[in-house]
Amino acid sequence: MKEPIKCLIIDDDPDDQEIFLMCIRKISSNIDCLTANSGVDAVGMLKSDKDYVPDYIFLDVNMPRMNGVDCLKKLKSIEKLNRTKILMYSTTSESDIIRETLSLGAVEFIQKPSRTGELKEKLSIIFNIVSKIGQH
Repeated sequence: MKEPIKCLIIDDDPDDQEIFLMCIRKISSNIDCLTANSGVDAVGMLKSDKDYVPDYIFLDVNMPRMNGVDCLKKLKSIEKLNRTKILMYSTTSESDIIRETLSLGAVEFIQKPSRTGELKEKLSIIFNIVSKIGQH
């Protein structure tokens, strides 16, 4: 059996975390997800747990204490994450934020859809495209 895909969801909104997890469960049972309630918590967890290296990190832009842009900068400085795909997501569609996060190393910017079906479809595409690239 293939090793599970590991992903980390960093979002301060428990409802958004649950929606994300629900969509991922519908996509595949071979995706293991952890959640962090803030960028501060996520960075602390990733620095303290030397063995945990997620394949994907889904990072909310708008969070208190440490926003998504600042968190992205911290994550990109953690060497063990150099192969981790970091995807930003937000309700915002401000082109400046999108450009900034992509220039800082995010591989994708997802605008939070209003329906779970749309999110499931976007996540399916992301997991399928990247898993095919990884097989070469």
